Amino acid sequence: MHKFLLCLLLAISLAARAQVNRIDLATAKFKTGDDVSWSTTSYNDKDWIKIKSNDNWDHQGFAGYDGFAWYRFHFRLNSSLKNASFWKDSLRIFLAKIDDADEIYLNGSLISKNGSFPSDKDGYITTWSRPREIHLSTNDPLLLWDKENLISVRVYDGGGLGGIFSAVPYINMMDLVDAVTMNVEFGKTREEGSAILIHNASGQLVRGTIKATIQTLLGSKMEVVDLLVAPVMIEPGMEQEFNMKNFPDSRIELSASFIEENTRKKIELKKVNPYILTPHPTSSPRINGAAVYGVRPGSPFLYKIAATGKKPLLYSAAGLPDGLTIENATGIIRGEIKTAGETKVLLSVKNDLGESKKELTIRCGSLIALTPPMGWNSWNCWGLSVSEEKLRSSAQALMDKGLADHGWNYMNIDDGWEDSVRGKNGEIVTNSKFPDMKGLGNWLHDRGLKFGIYSSPGTLTCGGYLGSYKHELQDATTYAGWGIDYLKYDWCSYGTVHQQEKDTSLASYMKPYMVMQKALRSQSRDIVYSLCQYGMRDVWKWGNLVDGNSWRTTGDIEDSWESLKGIGFAQNKMSPYAQPGRWNDPDMLIVGEVGWGPRLHPTRLTVDEQYTHISLWCLLSSPLLIGCDISRLDDFTLGLLTNDEMIEINQDPLGNQAKLVLTVGNTQVWAKELSDGSRALGLFNLGENYTGIAVPVKELKIKAPGFSLRDCWRQKELGYFTNYRAMVPPHGVVVLRMK
Repeated sequence: MHKFLLCLLLAISLAARAQVNRIDLATAKFKTGDDVSWSTTSYNDKDWIKIKSNDNWDHQGFAGYDGFAWYRFHFRLNSSLKNASFWKDSLRIFLAKIDDADEIYLNGSLISKNGSFPSDKDGYITTWSRPREIHLSTNDPLLLWDKENLISVRVYDGGGLGGIFSAVPYINMMDLVDAVTMNVEFGKTREEGSAILIHNASGQLVRGTIKATIQTLLGSKMEVVDLLVAPVMIEPGMEQEFNMKNFPDSRIELSASFIEENTRKKIELKKVNPYILTPHPTSSPRINGAAVYGVRPGSPFLYKIAATGKKPLLYSAAGLPDGLTIENATGIIRGEIKTAGETKVLLSVKNDLGESKKELTIRCGSLIALTPPMGWNSWNCWGLSVSEEKLRSSAQALMDKGLADHGWNYMNIDDGWEDSVRGKNGEIVTNSKFPDMKGLGNWLHDRGLKFGIYSSPGTLTCGGYLGSYKHELQDATTYAGWGIDYLKYDWCSYGTVHQQEKDTSLASYMKPYMVMQKALRSQSRDIVYSLCQYGMRDVWKWGNLVDGNSWRTTGDIEDSWESLKGIGFAQNKMSPYAQPGRWNDPDMLIVGEVGWGPRLHPTRLTVDEQYTHISLWCLLSSPLLIGCDISRLDDFTLGLLTNDEMIEINQDPLGNQAKLVLTVGNTQVWAKELSDGSRALGLFNLGENYTGIAVPVKELKIKAPGFSLRDCWRQKELGYFTNYRAMVPPHGVVVLRMK
């Protein structure tokens, strides 16, 4: 009996210790507007609303709100938080990410500032992608131990989504376990096996216990297997490795935890192996890419046949319109079509294993970008550190890794290429990172690739480089001379011009894009026009009126589930406005190694979230712009980007955008009508556990006695059904083609 009570008391003690490890700040008092008195403890916020602190305010009743707003977190700072720590000298305040700039106050005193506001000396500067983490000495007089405390956050949002997001803010002690990192390395082959690695970055010995399990789906049931329970003892600066058995190719979820011996504090790891669903291309030829291509009369024509198969391949095209020729060794079609009209061309690709044929419709008229653009953009990878060398290496990797064989062809420079001053005649010039823009364009075109660039209708770009304000025609002419095929036109500092004009009409939002549109259409080459203004004034309703080929519907995406979920699954209302040549754009892809600057990291999306990302963007008929370092693509990411059946859904010539047809709990079903009469279905699980999702026969108004299904990721026929239910992993998807 005494032994039982002792164990019970020990368990209660450990549970109590676990409870004081961290103070979660999951909700806050919230108010739009700006008043410095809102930072003080004496201010009464009883009438403020409550808001979740891990998601942008736009998703919580304040959609489209830009400007200042405040968060207030009330919490009691118990000394037990300090007493339960091995190290007792440093308190951490973690406030996740904040879009865009902010000031953070503790009990009325400013303790941190990130970015800057429009009224500051340097003007508005966003730091939306940087986590806010503040360390304070436990002896700091601002901290009121065993009393009520207040954290107030003044936020300025310059456009798009706003507020605190990406994780639940919290307060805890910096402790020994913070110096320990745990990672898993999945073997790339069955022979390699896998391993959990634990590293001790502290200056003292670390002891504890590691536990690990795996779970996998067998039919409709989960199987959980214990992998290891083992003691850990790691010297300062050293690493301990725990080898595990090999995993099969199917989806495996590994869960591991390390409990530090002194404080019983724990770090946890949950990771899914990078399972590849896309079959490897066959050695026989296969023609990929869109079945329709648009060009304007008199514009240079450049189209490379995308095809896989054992090299060398021999390309041909029967029925080309006058003015076009094909290079049989490369599959590049060049030339110029003088008159408007539509031509059916029969493409053919051969090797010593066979031949593939496909019909291509060439439409010469006023509309271009008849299918969503596919390619690469430098921003999510290199940010302002982009250079000609980096673009050339990315373009070479696009070809070497076979992405061009699946239809990826645009190579777009984002912000950071412009010089600090214009030329003597007012012309835009490049900085030293891009010594020969025309030569770069020629180099890309020689390889059948397209060339994209970036600017802003304001005086400055987002990165502080020269914009096109009052130089629109001059810049468009320069772009055409360089051989530019694509322009991303980013609102940025035009917000200052807009405020000065004191005109909030719809016409005032359209004005800068109309000015550049006229400049672009006066050029003798086609330039795809990508409007980037974050969805203001429902740009999807008027983007076509300024001849936009695509328009951003949202703020910048970042590599987190919260960002992906908040952006991707909010696109349903835009679906009526997507059509050939006019595309809703929920921003660039965040798979692979990204970083928004010179230092890159693997995307923080899980394996399943990456499948969801690519699937949803394909169903949405979104422009597909890779945002990672292509030269460092692993096999998993390459599989994500080279699944031709998923790309076909995105590039379908009908140009429909998928619609949300059913929501049940944390599951959604999206459907897209395709040109051959079939439908593409996305069965999405937004929840945290495996969930069964049925094909919604009633909502899809299926009149036939049954339907055939094909798994698009696995490229596999499933059979004929009267009903069908798939088990979908957490944050994952199953994509089906229904006939």
